[in-house]
Amino acid sequence: MSTTLIPDIEILNRQDIRKLSLDQLKAWMTEHGEKPFRAKQVYEWVWKLTATSFAEMNNISLPLREKLERSFTINSVEVNTSQLSSDYTIKSTFRLYDGNIVEGVLIPHPKRMTACVSSQVGCSLTCSFCATGKMDRIRNLNADEIYDQVVRIKEQTENNYNRPLTNIVYMGMGEPLLNYANVMKSIERITAPDGLNMAARRITVSTAGIAKMIKKMADDGIKANLALSLHAANDTKRNEIMPINETNSLEALKEALVYYHQKTGRKVTYEYILLSHFNDNLEDAQELLQFSKIIPCKVNIIEYNPIEGGQFKKSSDDRLEPFMRYLVDRGVQVNVRRSRGKDIDAACGQLAIKDKKGTEA
Repeated sequence: MSTTLIPDIEILNRQDIRKLSLDQLKAWMTEHGEKPFRAKQVYEWVWKLTATSFAEMNNISLPLREKLERSFTINSVEVNTSQLSSDYTIKSTFRLYDGNIVEGVLIPHPKRMTACVSSQVGCSLTCSFCATGKMDRIRNLNADEIYDQVVRIKEQTENNYNRPLTNIVYMGMGEPLLNYANVMKSIERITAPDGLNMAARRITVSTAGIAKMIKKMADDGIKANLALSLHAANDTKRNEIMPINETNSLEALKEALVYYHQKTGRKVTYEYILLSHFNDNLEDAQELLQFSKIIPCKVNIIEYNPIEGGQFKKSSDDRLEPFMRYLVDRGVQVNVRRSRGKDIDAACGQLAIKDKKGTEA
């Protein structure tokens, strides 16, 4: 595998064929003297059959493949490095067509196989408990780059564990709702019959809390699940660890969540990382309980995973148990999410790239 970081200028000058809709591809075929039905064949190759080159398209004539090669490219995502955790989690760095790197994770479980994918190269939100937040945001990922992460992790699932991929979470690097168009386009392709044909109910989009985009998800009728990275249910603490709260306060998020539920009828998941002696006392649990009454929801309590230069520590079980019990006893649906892949920095909040070669954090 080539490790050059300088992309091929000729390739950059050609349009990625996956930027075209099926109708646009049909129009291109007609314009170039080809039968319009060829567009559907090519479209199936690049999405459903996940071809990485035009040479693979063996039911397409050689002259047409040569035309396609001259006009388009397929900027497929490559697995750059992979690490296997002691709990069988697999973390991969993915090399993009321009040399940038993102990370994704395969999380195996007896009942499901989950792909955790990234939506941005880096992140702009600077959450203090997250390693990705210490990186600069370089650019948004294209829809096909997100799609390809799922494809590569799906291949790992089948090749390593002989099981199908069942779930996808947009919980990797970046804020999905700040790359809204590409994230939603990737979901459309993942769920399409001529794409990966996965069920939308198996997909979860996790946001740090962009109120107007939560409303937009509702208006657009997005069928994927919504998770809110809450982590504190009062503005003072949330401002301290999540600067996005200064422009998207809890009150603004409440309004957006009520709107979302009224439009969709769907419950929301609140992600809550327990930080020792910061957001894990009974007063914090009381505030979380009140926030949980806004709309039907469930709460995922997440074990904090240490990051380089981080200021927080993981809550002890002696603090986790009464916090959880307070919520459960008052009717809140609570799941405790233990870390997976912590030994290879693949756990929640640990994804980060040190350099463009994909060296691990």
